[in-house]
Amino acid sequence: MQRFFTVCFLLLSWGVIRAQNSQRFPQDFLGVYKGTLVINSAKGTQTIPMEFHLTPTDSSTTVFTYQLVYNGQPRNYTLIEKDKTKGLYEIDENNGIVLPANYVANTLYSFFEVQGNLLTTRLSFTNNSLDFEILFTAVKNKTTTGKGTKEIPFVYGYPISVVQRAVLVK
Repeated sequence: MQRFFTVCFLLLSWGVIRAQNSQRFPQDFLGVYKGTLVINSAKGTQTIPMEFHLTPTDSSTTVFTYQLVYNGQPRNYTLIEKDKTKGLYEIDENNGIVLPANYVANTLYSFFEVQGNLLTTRLSFTNNSLDFEILFTAVKNKTTTGKGTKEIPFVYGYPISVVQRAVLVK
């Protein structure tokens, strides 16, 4: 009897994992997501309404509208599929700035530096929601530990100064 339950559990787990892996990005996550963005910094906590729109374009099956709306103010970007099998994408800010992005396990990641600041973005998709996060740190706040030797190299840390997080629902 225990063997029967073990086999059933394994088959069910395999089915769930297979169903999760069968989702196609970005096609299976297209839509409008809405919620509240919480911004935590040394200045305190702030909340603002936020939306994320991921929609197809008429021009291509590998180019998508990628719009962030903060407090009713839209920021219009474009998501471009570069190599779907490797999870390589670009987020075009439509002003000459194009950011690399990687899609892994239902999550789109981007990491970049602008004006002496490091930012990382994470958009983690489920069937009807999106976990959105931006981490921010100033390069000038870099910390250094270690000895600079082969055995104990220097390690550079970047304390996070701003965390923006939202759970957005379709």
